[in-house]
Amino acid sequence: MRLLFLAVLRPHTGNAVTAKRVRNHLEAAGHVCILKDASDSERASDIASLIMAENLEAALALHLYRAGRLLQGHGIPFGVIFGGTDLNEDANHREKNEVMGKVLKEARFAVAFTESMKEIAQQQWPHAKGKIFVQSQGIATTPNSAFNWDSFLQKLEITQSADSLYVFLLICGLRPVKDPLYLVDAFSEWHQEAPNVYMVIVGPEVDPVFTKEVKARLRRATGVRLIQEMSQGDLHTVMKSCFALVNSSISEGMSAAILEAMDLEVPVLARNIPGNAAVVEHGVTGLLFTDPEEFVQLAKKLISDPTLEREMVANGREYVKRHHSWHAERETYQRLLTKLEASLEG
Repeated sequence: MRLLFLAVLRPHTGNAVTAKRVRNHLEAAGHVCILKDASDSERASDIASLIMAENLEAALALHLYRAGRLLQGHGIPFGVIFGGTDLNEDANHREKNEVMGKVLKEARFAVAFTESMKEIAQQQWPHAKGKIFVQSQGIATTPNSAFNWDSFLQKLEITQSADSLYVFLLICGLRPVKDPLYLVDAFSEWHQEAPNVYMVIVGPEVDPVFTKEVKARLRRATGVRLIQEMSQGDLHTVMKSCFALVNSSISEGMSAAILEAMDLEVPVLARNIPGNAAVVEHGVTGLLFTDPEEFVQLAKKLISDPTLEREMVANGREYVKRHHSWHAERETYQRLLTKLEASLEG
C-alpha cells in the first residue's frame, strides 16, 4: 500500500521522533510511506495534488488539527494519531474543535498515547467512541559511543570537573507550551549557592519571537546554558551523561524524552501536569514538582540521596520495558493499517 504520513516535523521534537519511528514500523510491513511535513502544506489542494502525483492509496496524520484537517475529503481512507497539543490546547478553541470533530468522523481509527488522552477525546467528540485505540509510545535509545562529553561541556563553557558536576538537562523546542524559562530564575539562584549545578536546555528554535525572549533571558541568567539542536544519537549520549532529565512543559501528550531518560537509567524531574503524571509516579519512577521552588528542593534531595536515585532509575527502566515496548508499538500500527487496507478492498 502506498501511504501518505502527514505530521508536524519540527527537527528533534517529540512529534518528529514519533513520526519517523512509526514510519519505520509501516515500512517494515512492506508499505511505501511518504513522510510529509504538515507545516509545508496549509491548503488541502496541495495534498490532493500530492495524492494524485504519488498515486497514494491511504494516509495517516500525526496531530488531529494541524495534520488531520488536511486529509479531509480526498476520498482515501486515513487514520490519525493525537499529538498532545491538539487535545490539550486546540480542543479548547471552538472552531478548531469543530474541525477536529469532522476529521474524527472521517478517520477510520485514532490513536491516543494514554487512557486519559482517550477519555479526553471521547468527552470532546462522543461520536468517535469505538474508533480510538490506546498505544503508548515505543522507546528505543541509541547513544553515540563516539560522542565526547568533556568536549560538549567545554563548548558550553562549563569548566568544573565532570566528577563533581550535576547537569540537569531540559530537552524541548523553544515555544511557549514547553515553558523552558519556568525554572530559570530558581535555578540561577541555586547555581549561585552551588556553582557545580547547571541546567542545559537543548532544543530547536521553533517559535522565532519566543526564541529571542529565551536567549535574552538566558544572557542574564547564571548556571543555565542553551544549545540548539543535536542528532538523536548525540542527544541520547548527553542524556545518559547528565545527572537528571527535566521537563517543565505546561502541557504534554506523552514526553518521549522522559521515557528515553528512564530507558537510559537517568533520573527524571517533571512538572506535575496530567501528561507527565501519566508516566511518572512520584518517588517511584521519578519526581514531580508543582513550582520552581519545589523543583530545587527535590533536585537537592536527589543529589543527597543516592539510594533514592538508584531505586528510581531501576523502577523507571522496568516501567519502560513493561509499558513502552517498541515491538508492541510496531504490532499495533501494522494491525491498524489493515483497517485502511480493508477499506480499499471494500
